[in-house]
Amino acid sequence: MSMLKVSNLTAGYKGGFHISDINLEIKKEDFAGIIGPNGSGKTTLLKAFTRVLKPETGKILFNSADMKDLSFRDMAKNFAVVPQTAETGFVTVGDYVLLGRLPYYGRFQLFEGKRDREIADEYMELTGVSGLKDKLMGEISGGERQLAAIARALAQEPKILLLDEPTSHLDIKHQVEILDLLKKMNSERGITVVCVLHDLNLAGEYCSVLMLMDKGKLYKSGGPREVLAYEIIEKVYDTVVIVMENPVSGKPFVVTVSGEEREKTGKINR
Repeated sequence: MSMLKVSNLTAGYKGGFHISDINLEIKKEDFAGIIGPNGSGKTTLLKAFTRVLKPETGKILFNSADMKDLSFRDMAKNFAVVPQTAETGFVTVGDYVLLGRLPYYGRFQLFEGKRDREIADEYMELTGVSGLKDKLMGEISGGERQLAAIARALAQEPKILLLDEPTSHLDIKHQVEILDLLKKMNSERGITVVCVLHDLNLAGEYCSVLMLMDKGKLYKSGGPREVLAYEIIEKVYDTVVIVMENPVSGKPFVVTVSGEEREKTGKINR
């Protein structure tokens, strides 16, 4: 079942960068990764999905309905966004996660109800931040803030979770912890996940479908083995790589080759 369908999409910034001629489909319960070099259009595509950037041409359909016809409340109930960097400041982790319940407040409701608190507590427990509930966001680590941001997004009870580089600036432990959590939400709760990732190996390991952007265009989409072929990676990223198979998962694993080694060998044995 198609969850998001993009047809002939052009979108971008006035007088600035644009993505164009984008055609893709994200199915229900996909774990989709958007990859590509810096400046290729990954975040721009994500912003188009959330209507931060309006399509100049083309359409984005959500469950066969044109997204431009959805109210902001319906958008917030169906889409949740986790930015690159979670907010810090004088708000506790518990109150920060409760912000995810705002789309469900009644017209004259000023404070959260019992059900809102129960849902927020459930996702703080799932993301492992319940013990930080009374701490200020500015007092916890970057990895913990990112987990709190995911808890807030999940508290919206979305059908689609959109994440912009959720593992950037994190160590390998927190990278795996966050992606394991997202995979669990995807497989056990049926949440469709769409995330921008820089690390090709994490993308290949966790994603069921990849969308490779280059120069504002969708260069290639498909399963990890289709997209992470060395010929494709070398052309788009303009660097020499070897693509191997992860000995445990069987997923594609991209190995870079330094300039020094390329000079020593003269060529790469494929």
